[in-house]
Amino acid sequence: MSNLEAFFKEWREAVESEASASSKPPLLLSAAVYFASSFFLDLPRTYPTDAIARCLDFVNPMCFDYHGSWDTSVTGEHALLYDKTSNISTSYGIPSWIEAGVPPKKLVMGIPFYGKSWELKHPKNHGIGAPANGVGPGNNGIMLYSDIVKYNDEHYAHVVYDGDTVSEYSYSGTDWIGYDGTVEKKVEYAKTQNLGGYFFWALGYDMNWTLSGIASNTWERMH
Repeated sequence: MSNLEAFFKEWREAVESEASASSKPPLLLSAAVYFASSFFLDLPRTYPTDAIARCLDFVNPMCFDYHGSWDTSVTGEHALLYDKTSNISTSYGIPSWIEAGVPPKKLVMGIPFYGKSWELKHPKNHGIGAPANGVGPGNNGIMLYSDIVKYNDEHYAHVVYDGDTVSEYSYSGTDWIGYDGTVEKKVEYAKTQNLGGYFFWALGYDMNWTLSGIASNTWERMH
């Protein structure tokens, strides 16, 4: 992280030098970062937030991949907004950046246009955290949002919105898919936190601009 701090400083100097030499506006300097300001799994380490606040125009916290194929024992929502059982959530990560000194306007919150799937151990036990045997449909348990919509239609899947976590999941037989099917609450959260914006990974995964349209309308409505 000390090397990263030095790198950001050198990069900012280079951007300003290039702008001065070319008489053009300075290039934007940004970085995709962990969902929280500190890593608290495996090897603990903390981002150089002072350098980020001074040197970068904005950072993109990747608020997704909280759960996945590395733990197939239970189902999990990989981009939930709230989690009462742990700190692995967007509502923990974003405030941690602000508390560490990064201005809210320099935070652009990530929203995924893909989901994670599991194979249920018992079809009738299908809640978040239900016992699982392994990954479900998709590429090693990963499904694009557009494919999830098609899957739900073709398999007459049950779709459930969970207000406690602000996430959605569907299930059919032993297949279970957790995803962001409702982005309005996420965008409202970003707006109330006075963030600089939101980004999608990735725009092409949407189904006929459904989620991106909802997000854009929500952001403008709260402007």
